[in-house]
Amino acid sequence: MSTLSSRLFTITDQSKLASSSSTFLFPLFPSHSRSFSRSSRSSILYGRTHVAKPIRASASQLPSAASSVTVENSESESDPSGTLFVIRARNRIGLLQVITGVFKVLGLHVEKATVEFEGDFFVKRFFVTDSHGAQIADPDSLDRIKKALTDAIEDGGTVSMGPTSPTTRGVMVRRPGSGLGMSLGSDSAKAERMFRLMDGFLKNDSISLQQDILRHVEYTVARSRFNFDDFEAYQALAHSVRDRLIERSHDTQLYFKRKDPKRVYFLSFEYLMGRSLSNSVINLGIRDQYADALSQLGFEFEVLAEQEGDAALGNGGLARLSACQMDSMATLDYPAWGYGLRYEYGLFRQVILDGFQHEQPDFWLNFGNPWETERVHVTYPVKFYGVVEEENLNGEKCNVWIPGEVVEAVAYDNPIPGYGTRNTITLRLWAGKPSDQHDMEAYNTGDYINAVVCRQKAENISSVLYPDDRSFQGKELRLKQQYFFVSASIQDIIRRFKEAHSNFDEFPEKVALQLNDTHPSLAIAEVMRVLVDKEHLGWNKAWDIACKIFSFTIHAVIAEGLEKIPVDLLGSLLPRHLQIIYEINFKFVEELKKRIGLDYNRLSRMSIIEEGAVKSIRMANLAIVCSHTVNGVSKVHSELLKAKLFKDFYELWPQKFQCKTNGVTQV
Repeated sequence: MSTLSSRLFTITDQSKLASSSSTFLFPLFPSHSRSFSRSSRSSILYGRTHVAKPIRASASQLPSAASSVTVENSESESDPSGTLFVIRARNRIGLLQVITGVFKVLGLHVEKATVEFEGDFFVKRFFVTDSHGAQIADPDSLDRIKKALTDAIEDGGTVSMGPTSPTTRGVMVRRPGSGLGMSLGSDSAKAERMFRLMDGFLKNDSISLQQDILRHVEYTVARSRFNFDDFEAYQALAHSVRDRLIERSHDTQLYFKRKDPKRVYFLSFEYLMGRSLSNSVINLGIRDQYADALSQLGFEFEVLAEQEGDAALGNGGLARLSACQMDSMATLDYPAWGYGLRYEYGLFRQVILDGFQHEQPDFWLNFGNPWETERVHVTYPVKFYGVVEEENLNGEKCNVWIPGEVVEAVAYDNPIPGYGTRNTITLRLWAGKPSDQHDMEAYNTGDYINAVVCRQKAENISSVLYPDDRSFQGKELRLKQQYFFVSASIQDIIRRFKEAHSNFDEFPEKVALQLNDTHPSLAIAEVMRVLVDKEHLGWNKAWDIACKIFSFTIHAVIAEGLEKIPVDLLGSLLPRHLQIIYEINFKFVEELKKRIGLDYNRLSRMSIIEEGAVKSIRMANLAIVCSHTVNGVSKVHSELLKAKLFKDFYELWPQKFQCKTNGVTQV
């Protein structure tokens, strides 16, 4: 019953409705706790309070003109392969979809079903099993499943909503005084009032959707509701959809914060997310409702969807895999975050003239992005250049990095909804902004030109996807981009961890970092720097933690495609990180000598430092040495990694190499 054990429903005590709106959180299976293991396929139900209606009498007890619902479980009619649910209700279009939708989000499987008609009523019998194919015998579980079905049938004003109807929103209950993070006493009345004001989800019927769209036309887009074009209609439509994503996202994050599960953090330099409008309304299960609402306003959904441009956050297979991973993690209810860069300009926009391709700048943010939310309060300083000095701390030497340049990273959040679930996770993108301190110093001394230059240098970090790295300046900018997004992300991850934990002993039990290719590999050195220099952990303990939290996806198929960073460049831009990588490599090579002996050719191939005409850091080797899992993106690619590209590492750590793919592998 592990799938069902994760379900929580909002139950309102009917006896207290007249005097209080207090609500309580009951587990569907109180004896089990929420599990976020990879094997879980259960949906997460979130939501405000759903006020349950009392179960009415059966159809046989009421006049034939009255509508009634009963939900029963008949032990005598139970099929050996399942539990029998008998549902009687007045027949109406779409009701079967509502019922099957409830079974689906509860993680139940319908083995077979029959339908009989009694005048205007029908009797539907569903033989249902749990996620393991077993009967459902627990009386409390049966009662709560029956209640969920009853609520769905009786509240089915918009029956085509299926698994996204109000009855399946369910588990996030904000008890006044605690759920909102407020203490009882003087703040209890305020909490109670806020609870009542926000005790409900946005409605998805045609009239409500039209009102939301026109409200955004007038108040968000600032156009007259009697005069707006297709693009303005798209903007209003997108904001109305985003409203529904935001309420899900808030409930998702509050739920995860309460449960404190292990979180997975996906670090990628690129995301090819495509267009958000169509994907979002399909995942929310309300595309048909929006299409109907728009048609009554004189617009076509398909026409408005074409007004959206592609988010220029990536290019090619690596970026598409990132997008698939985010969609999959949301759909499978993983407590996950994605991190990347908010590029202002994409790689290029393709224009075909006279049969030839012409590349033009892709200014995809010129007209704004209605899907993102700027988090001005979520900013982190990112350091570059400078020197490393030694200081004494409690009689021990420690390294202190004194930077020569500081840039602020500002967060922009994009909601990623799952399909057929309430789960909505976040893709957090970082944009570069100048440090206020340096700006003010330049302005106060009259150095206005330098102030402008500093601002431009900071904003350049997140301006262009893949700057030309044939020059030293291009290589430096690309390295700046990689460390900028890695540093901001690690600071954000550690800040979130420390909100609920006082030491780092639990860090590997609560944090998993997935490196999508070698671009985020500097996260390994950054984690070590924070743990050793900032948190003052011993090297061995910090390294043990790092080796437990990182996993690595490699996309290269040939050795020439593997990323290498010149030592001189890394030492200039990130002097402390170069020291850390040297220390990692020294300890790794010494341990390797004990394992394979003095095979200098193999030691040279496996070393993180490449000795050549240009002394460089092999970023793939760094990632493999630290990660507990390494995977290719297809079966063929994974075999290539083991047989050729990383043969030496596979022979040393065969258990590390796995195959994960977002496509189909023929066997």
